[in-house]
Order: sequence, then structure tokens, then C-alpha cells
Amino acid sequence: MPKPVVVMALTAGRKIPGARFRVGQYVAPLREENINLRWWPAPIAKHPPRSHALRPLWLPLSVIGRIPAVAATYKADVTLTSRELVSTMVTWEPMLKKPYVLDVDDAIWLHRGGRFAKRLGKIADVVVAGNSYVADWFSQYCDQIEIIPTAVDTDRFIPNQNQNDRHPVIGWSGTYSNLPFLEALQPAIRRVFEARPDVKLRISSDRHPKLNDLPSDRVEYEPWSVQGEVAFINSLDIGLMPLADNAWSQGKCSYKMLLYLSCQVAVVVSPIGMNSEVLEARDVGRGATSEDSWVDALIELIDDAELRKQMGKRGRDLITSSYSIKALTPKLASVFRKAAGR
Repeated sequence: MPKPVVVMALTAGRKIPGARFRVGQYVAPLREENINLRWWPAPIAKHPPRSHALRPLWLPLSVIGRIPAVAATYKADVTLTSRELVSTMVTWEPMLKKPYVLDVDDAIWLHRGGRFAKRLGKIADVVVAGNSYVADWFSQYCDQIEIIPTAVDTDRFIPNQNQNDRHPVIGWSGTYSNLPFLEALQPAIRRVFEARPDVKLRISSDRHPKLNDLPSDRVEYEPWSVQGEVAFINSLDIGLMPLADNAWSQGKCSYKMLLYLSCQVAVVVSPIGMNSEVLEARDVGRGATSEDSWVDALIELIDDAELRKQMGKRGRDLITSSYSIKALTPKLASVFRKAAGR
């Protein structure tokens, strides 16, 4: 067997979704492709702390904390970073060992006028974009663009085949930064509750949502955890992914939607950006753009268990064929081989 391609991957912290799903979960599968992916999560958070008083201390610690990983890139064939090393800044990137692959899964150029993102695009030899919207923007600054969606581990996110009959559950999972999208959906959910008294809303996040407009006995919350995320999705009948209609949402990689579908959970989503592409690829759910359309879509799926079941099966098939680790690992391995001149 030829010598493996060694890739040094510098990412945000080990529990950050982008680092876990776009880099960390590829370590083992890439070995089968003769790619040695060495994952080096940030020892200090790449994003500033909420307390402004701590930020002057955080910044130098975050930058200095990256030095060992930056030095280690010179022992690799390829360097990969998940977005920028320190939030909204260019720090060590110009000093990384070439070839340099930049992985981006959000519209990061919307921060600070896009200056740091533009510079990163020019420094990178290859930009791996999570969707076509991100790819189009970075194509202005980098000649080599590869679109690779965020992959789902379909051996882990599998449907629960032994669910008992129960009252329908609609649900949402995500980080606290996306909770405003869910909170804005309260008027529609309240109307659904009024029309269907047996329906409940279940939420998993790293922070308790502020849903004061909804009856507390109809809302269930559990803190998010790696250990519980698959079971949580399997506890749902309908998965929600509301978004605002803006440029940031256009850059979203629809990962919440993909995880629901991998577990055969039908979806109701804002048909924005990549969400629209997934809906168009297969009949796996409904798109909703107004309060009335959210209410209509949810009630339709709540009332029709067979429709939900068929949508879920089509969703699982779509994820397996187009968005799974098994489907996407060869594409990512090809990027690394080409970058390394193999």
C-alpha cells in the first residue's frame, strides 16, 4: 500500500457541531481511503466569551493556544482548517503548511464586512464548501472549490423501528444561537396546539428556550448531549427547522434537517437555501413560509401518520445515497489526494 496522505486538521472545540460533523467523524472512515486525518481541536474556544470583561484575556490565549497545532502542520502533507482559527480573524493561516484546504459550512463573510473571509479564500489552495451558496461566494477568491455537504453517520443516526403508538410529537434540536428561529414560530405552534390538543413540542438544546407564549405543559425540554441526541430525534414524529429569510440562513447546511431524515422523521422547514434543495430532491416533508403555511403543514402531517411514514422512508434513502459518511468519504479523500499531488 502506498504511503498514506497525512492531513493535519485544525478545528474549533471537540463538541462544536462543525468540528464534530465536518472533520471529527471522518477520522476512521478516511483510514479506509489511506488518508491519515489528524484532528487537532482548539484548546481554547475560538469564539469570544459572553463576558466582555474576559475578552481581552481570551484573545491572546486563543491565538497562543494554536501555536503547537500550527507547528505540527509542517509534518503533514495537507493542512485543513474548519473555517477560521480564531473567530472573524486571520491569525496563523498565512503560516500554515501548504497545501491549505479551507472548509466552510456557513456564510462567515457576513461578519466584519467579509474582509477576513476574503483573505482566507485567497490564502487557501482549495475551499471545501458545505453548499452551493457558500461555494459561489468563495469562488470569487479561490480557483478550486469543492462542494461537500455535512455528512450524516447513518450507522449511528438510525430510525427506531420499535416505537409504540403515542400522541404526535413535533420537535426541534439545535444550539442556543438558533433558538430565536424557534421562538419566532410560537404563534403557529400555539394555533396547532389549539387545533390538536394531544400534540406536544419537544426541544433539545444547550440552553432552555424562552417560549412564554406556549402552555408549559405542552412543551418538553431536555439538555442536549452527544449521548442523547439520537434517542431525542427518534422520539419525534415531525422535525422542525425554521429559519429567517436572510443571507445567513442561505448559507446554512441543513444539518438539522438531514439528521431528522436519517432517523426517518418527516420534516417541516423553511424552504431557504439548501433546505429547498433537499425538499426538491425528494418528497420528505413540507416547506413553510408564513404562519398559516406552518400551521397547515404541521396539521397535515400530524393527521396523516402514513404520509409521515412514507416521507421518513424517502428521507432515509436520500440521506444514505447522497449525504451519508459512506457516500461522501470518497469525495473528501479525493480532495486531499489531489491537494497532496497524489
